[in-house]
Amino acid sequence: MNLREEIRNIAIIAHVDHGKTTLVDQMLHQSGTFRDNEQVSERAMDSNDLEKERGITILAKNTAINYNDKRINIMDTPGHADFGGEVERIMKMVDGVLLLVDAYEGCMPQTRFVLKKALEQKLTPIVVVNKIDRPFARPSEVVDEVLDLFIELGADDDQLEFPVVYASALNGTASEDPEPDNQDEDMTAIFNSILEHIPAPVDTSEEPLQFQVALLDYNDYLGRIGIGRVFRGKIKVGQSVALMKLDGSVKNFRVTKLFGFLGLKRVEINEAVSGDLIAVSGMEEINVGETVCPENHQDPLPILRIDEPTIQMTFLVNNSPFAGREGKYVTSRKIEERLRAQLETDVSLRVDNTDSPDVWTVSGRGELHLSILIENMRREGFELQVSKPIVIIREIDGQKCEPVERVQIDVPEDHTGAIMESLGERKGEMVNMVNHGNGQVRLEFLVPARGLIGYTTEFLTLTRGYGILNHTFDSYQPVIQSKIGGRRAGVLVSMESGKSSQYGIINVEDRGTIFVEPGTEIYEGMIVGEHNRENDITVNLTKVKQLTNMRSSGKDNTVSMKKARVMTLEEALEYLNDDEYCEVTPESIRLRKKILNKSDRERIEKKNKLEQNS
Repeated sequence: MNLREEIRNIAIIAHVDHGKTTLVDQMLHQSGTFRDNEQVSERAMDSNDLEKERGITILAKNTAINYNDKRINIMDTPGHADFGGEVERIMKMVDGVLLLVDAYEGCMPQTRFVLKKALEQKLTPIVVVNKIDRPFARPSEVVDEVLDLFIELGADDDQLEFPVVYASALNGTASEDPEPDNQDEDMTAIFNSILEHIPAPVDTSEEPLQFQVALLDYNDYLGRIGIGRVFRGKIKVGQSVALMKLDGSVKNFRVTKLFGFLGLKRVEINEAVSGDLIAVSGMEEINVGETVCPENHQDPLPILRIDEPTIQMTFLVNNSPFAGREGKYVTSRKIEERLRAQLETDVSLRVDNTDSPDVWTVSGRGELHLSILIENMRREGFELQVSKPIVIIREIDGQKCEPVERVQIDVPEDHTGAIMESLGERKGEMVNMVNHGNGQVRLEFLVPARGLIGYTTEFLTLTRGYGILNHTFDSYQPVIQSKIGGRRAGVLVSMESGKSSQYGIINVEDRGTIFVEPGTEIYEGMIVGEHNRENDITVNLTKVKQLTNMRSSGKDNTVSMKKARVMTLEEALEYLNDDEYCEVTPESIRLRKKILNKSDRERIEKKNKLEQNS
């Protein structure tokens, strides 16, 4: 059996924020892939603005470096479970993984999630304990935790013999010694470990072609681009090939362009052989999981499984009184075009039309998945409205089932009681509790996904900002027949349209928390604050003080006003109730009632109550 010794294909997997992208940066620099005078931004692999701002990887990216006459193809994967569909497909493209674990935090929910996917594919692991220079780093305990996790996930004997490298990606150092003071000056230990332990791909270039698409990209000039691995044979520019579609049909086409990868660039190539990771253009309707074969030897690979959506929202054309003021793209045609374009590259997303041409049901892998799409759209100039996210109920063996999340929480010891109580109310079941002995406790729960909608804000309040919450999809379980989670407090709804005034705000401040600053334009039916109690009330923030010609004592000048609570997009989506929309424009995020007029709302509420009682 011949091996292509000059190539290694690896994926870097880890929990979000454990340093994957920073590590890839250092590997690119230290391998000499960039010219000395080349301008390269920090975390170069996170190319999207949102990725840079949030410090998370949203889309899987691939790069390649040359080291000691060897080509190392590297896939940088997302660590967040909402983008887990990307992780699973990447595992098919590589022969080994670098599992990155934080030297202080240890194994986290996504560590478990990504490692499980890697072990299922029988990939060779190398464990990198990163951030070795952190205060309170506990490398030897973390390695024990990783070993326990391997055993728990059913790793075989070969996989349990994993090599360990200790590193500080930020400083660009690595070593096989766990002592932070004994770090080598560069990352040679990681490079050597990859070349020594990760198997080279088998050379099957003389057999008939098999190329499978694992990721999609889109380019205005080239159209759809399929990124994947050549599993068998050779592929050349100009070659006529057959595309084995997911539905069993076959399409013939010519390969117009092939690209290899080096550093952050795509490099045009004429030919690729088994073991190469490449991008192919020339196919209009190529999809993830489809196989490219010779026309006379049609032999598709098993179809890749794509994670099903677990959460859905309604997207609508903005019809508020302020519609069309701030956005560039406001029509249903433009919004639908944009959603369809997203489907070109995002395979975990679903967009379904409804009875109305101005309304769509959009389903995704989680709140973050959908909020990233909405945030990208508003930055591009779109204006739209969205409803509260709801979980997708599935029927399994004749029983209605809902998604359940595995939640891991790290909190100071004195907050554990409040957390247990709050998750208990949301039908969470505690499955593990570990006291690290330094005042920090790690709690693990299984919680229905609908119980986590809107929980983040409550969690931060309960832990005073000191808690860390992570969750990942666990399984579908029978639906719990009771109301779970949701917002308890009522809201303050504006009864007038106009500009909010300082006088109007001060008059209603004692009723709750205000969401708008003085001078903000508001409309009837817009949510301007949270009520102290559980019912909604209408308020008038536009009221101004009536001036008379009598001299006042000037006591009003000393009144201090509380700071308004301004929500981010995620907070606003979590805050919504069933009868509310979030209005999203390039400049504003507003919360509003679906029915703006107070008397109309009351009439419909009465009607609904009568129907429930009858």
